[in-house]
Amino acid sequence: MNNATNSTPGFLLAPTRFVFFTGKGGVGKTSLSTATAIALADAGRRVLLVSTDAASNLDEMLGMPMSNQPAQVPGVPRLRMLNIDPDAAAEAYRLRVLAQLEASASDAERKTVREQLSGACTTEIAAFDEFAALLAGEGDGADSGYDHVIFDTAPTGHTLRLLSLPKAWSGFLAGNDRGASCLGPHSGLKMQEARFNAALAALSDARLTTVVLVTRPDPRPMQEAARTAEELRTLGLSNQRLVINGVFHAARPDDPTARALEALGIEAIAQMPDALARLPRDEVPLRAFDTVGLSALRALLGGGTIPASAPVALAAAELPAEPLSRLADELAAMGHGLIMVMGKGGVGKTTIASALAVGLVQRGHSVHLTTTDPAAHVAKTLNGSLPNLKVGRIDPKAETEAYIAKIMATRGKALDDQGRALLLEDLQSPCTEEVAVFHAFSRVVNEARSAFVVLDTAPTGHSLLLMDATGAYHRQMLQQYESSSNAMHLITPLMRLQDAAMTHVILVTLPEVTPVSQAAALQDDLRRAKIEPWAWVINKSIAATGTSDPLLQARLAGEHRQAARIAGGLARRTFVLPWLPESPVGVKALGALAAANPV
Repeated sequence: MNNATNSTPGFLLAPTRFVFFTGKGGVGKTSLSTATAIALADAGRRVLLVSTDAASNLDEMLGMPMSNQPAQVPGVPRLRMLNIDPDAAAEAYRLRVLAQLEASASDAERKTVREQLSGACTTEIAAFDEFAALLAGEGDGADSGYDHVIFDTAPTGHTLRLLSLPKAWSGFLAGNDRGASCLGPHSGLKMQEARFNAALAALSDARLTTVVLVTRPDPRPMQEAARTAEELRTLGLSNQRLVINGVFHAARPDDPTARALEALGIEAIAQMPDALARLPRDEVPLRAFDTVGLSALRALLGGGTIPASAPVALAAAELPAEPLSRLADELAAMGHGLIMVMGKGGVGKTTIASALAVGLVQRGHSVHLTTTDPAAHVAKTLNGSLPNLKVGRIDPKAETEAYIAKIMATRGKALDDQGRALLLEDLQSPCTEEVAVFHAFSRVVNEARSAFVVLDTAPTGHSLLLMDATGAYHRQMLQQYESSSNAMHLITPLMRLQDAAMTHVILVTLPEVTPVSQAAALQDDLRRAKIEPWAWVINKSIAATGTSDPLLQARLAGEHRQAARIAGGLARRTFVLPWLPESPVGVKALGALAAANPV
């Protein structure tokens, strides 16, 4: 048996009632939040583990189906798990709003309200409403007497929006006696005001709420964690801790891969931003096992033992995949189109998207590289410019301002001063951002009709919300034009995404169980929308490094299992990018990844 005992992490010693785990995608938020919930339950506390990530893999990790009601976790008597399901939350929200209508409301009026509540914005706000209820001391999170509520959040950009909503909605509702169309009538909106205010108070109370910033010993996630720390402070969340997950110590100093990996971590920790250096800190070692199942999750924080990994024969067998240069060759042959790079947070989407964009320029094409990720790392990854490469970003704040200005200049033009004031009041709603971002996305999709557009998408959950908005708009347009002579000429953004000649979806994964499972689930979601992924990219493979470090060899066994799983029918075509001792930052380094004539 391999014992995994360590000193107890500081975040387990005196936890507050509410504990949020947040950070860049792929840093281990779900593993650490789940391991924390199990450890507290094992210590005799009553614990609720809540996922706010639309693409959560808690079901796989705990071996139980996701539920939008607190469900008992098998093998952990005092732990229940709850997934805030956006669709279920939206329907429950619609029913609550409809119940607020006067009894005299006509069927037509009720139908109008339901249509108002059918968009992606309502889905997001309804999910937030469930989250706010837990913080406000309502529902199952309060009535069942939990000692701790542990939140496994979506990647940073989405989580910052979630945590900012109590303040945004409280401010919007103050003195507003009308409400916003995306949430239905004023009566339905006002009934949430007390809840939002209570949620804001709980988030701001250091005695009640702790935010655990999770990072890897790597400069990029550390920089994002530092920005998050500052933004959370402006929201009033000042009780923060830092966890550096996956700290690696080489067992064999003569192994170049192990030595390089350890050196990268040491350097990153030594140079961490001041905003993180000031925080109380815990380090969790890189483990030889996948954090799936109770025994592994208990061992992650040193609370148990796990079976020793079987030795791996490091033969010359390679992944059944081609290099990234070959992928760039195939895409270049298309001449134009939309290349959507998608996947779980932290798998390297930005690197892959940037490398493909540079590779297409190397092959003589003009390319627009842009991103829908609120964290927006594209510019820093490129760290330079290249002729025929346009770099952009769908900036939610800028797009919202532009959208409001456009609506005021068009729809508001025919209104009197009072009407314009009321219209502007409605447009100040946080809902407007979702609409504005969708319109910007639609423009990018349309641009790909005659040029290459490479889109670095947000982590899975946030991207699915955008896809929901695209689907909702598609249905709305079909309904609006179903009896029109123009119906046969209607082409919506969803139709362009479904056009295999125009759109090529690249799914990026690490050769690990959770990213592969999430990529497979994303592929299923896309296929239900009649969008067929075009290729998979396996990033950061250590299979070809020849490492002899015992811990890396143990992790290599998992990599071979996932490679076989992908090759067994998940992907139509597969490409691979090896683990590199230095992050490929800058046009030159990115160009080398997808070079037309690699040496």
